[in-house]
Amino acid sequence: MTVGKPLSGAEMTRVCFVFLLMSNAASVSTQFNGYNCDASYHSRFPGERDISVYCGVQTITLKINFCPVLFSGYTDTDLALNGQHSDAQCRGFINNNTFPTAVLFSISLNTLEACGNSLVVSTAYGANAYGNMSLVQIGNVSGYIDTPDPPAIISYLPGLLYKFSCSYPLEYLVNNSQLASSSVAVSVKESNGTFVSTLNMILYNDSTYNQPLSIPMAGLALKTRVFAAVKATNLDKRWNILMDYCYTTPSGNPNDELRYDLFFGCSKDPQTTVFENGKSQMGRFSFEVFRFVKHRHQKMSTVFLHCVTKLCRADDCIMLMPVSLRLFSVCVS
Repeated sequence: MTVGKPLSGAEMTRVCFVFLLMSNAASVSTQFNGYNCDASYHSRFPGERDISVYCGVQTITLKINFCPVLFSGYTDTDLALNGQHSDAQCRGFINNNTFPTAVLFSISLNTLEACGNSLVVSTAYGANAYGNMSLVQIGNVSGYIDTPDPPAIISYLPGLLYKFSCSYPLEYLVNNSQLASSSVAVSVKESNGTFVSTLNMILYNDSTYNQPLSIPMAGLALKTRVFAAVKATNLDKRWNILMDYCYTTPSGNPNDELRYDLFFGCSKDPQTTVFENGKSQMGRFSFEVFRFVKHRHQKMSTVFLHCVTKLCRADDCIMLMPVSLRLFSVCVS
C-alpha cells in the first residue's frame, strides 16, 4: 500500500480556490437559466456598450443587455426611467427572442415628460438647411434608467445607471411639390430626416385651403394663383411650423444653381403672400404660376417648390421670426 505525499498549505489553498471558482460558475449558470445569456461572456457588471439608443420620429427606443443586469443581482422590474420605480409605465419589458436577452423601453415623444425625461431646446445663429444665416434650433431629449436603492444604510449590490440622449435638428428641407406652367403635375416624395417624414407640402385651389389643387387637362395658365401649405402630421402638438425660406427650381434638385426665391424671412417675391407662419402646425402662403425662361423651347416649364422649414415651440417661434414678422405676423412689402 502506497501512501501519498501530504498536500502542502499552498496546494490546499489552490485546490480550494479552484473549487470556489467552479461553484461560482455553477451559480452564475443557474442565475442565467431561462434567458439567452452566456456565462462566459456575461458574467460581469454592465458597461457603456450595454445600452443602445434609437432616436425615432415619434418614439425613442432604448435597448439594454439584460444579462449583466441579472449578474448584478437585479431583475427587469428593477429597471425604470428616471427613478420612477413605482410607476409600471416607466418600466421596460423583456425581449427573450434575441441574443443576448434585452430589456426594451419605448418613449413616446408626445408624452416624453411622463416618466421624467427632459427636453431642452438650444438656439444658435448659424447656417440653415440651404446655407443662409439664421437662428437654428436643436432639441435634445435626455434621461436615464437606474435601479432602486435599498431602504437600508448599506448595500452589497452595485447601483446601475444608464444615461441616454437624442438630439433632433429642428429644421428641414421639404421639397415635395412639382408644378408645370401651362400643364401642371403634383407629386409627393418622402425625404430623409429626423422629423421630416411628418412634414408634407400640399397645394390648394383657393384661400380656404380645403380642396387640393385640381389640374385641368390643359394645365394651369400662367399667373394662376396657387395656395401652398406646409403641414405636420402625427407630430407632437408642442411644435409649430415656421417656414424659413421657400424657393423654386427648374429641376427636382433642391441644390440646383438656378432658382427663384419666393420668400426668405421678409424678403419676398412681389406676387407671393404669406398668410400664416409660426402660429400652428401649418404654414400657408400663395404665389402666381410662372415659367422658367430656360424652358422657352419646351412645351411645358416645370417648377419644383422647396421650403426650408423649422419646428419651434410655440413660445420660441416669435424669437426665430424676422423683425417684420414679429411686428405684423406677416411680412410687409
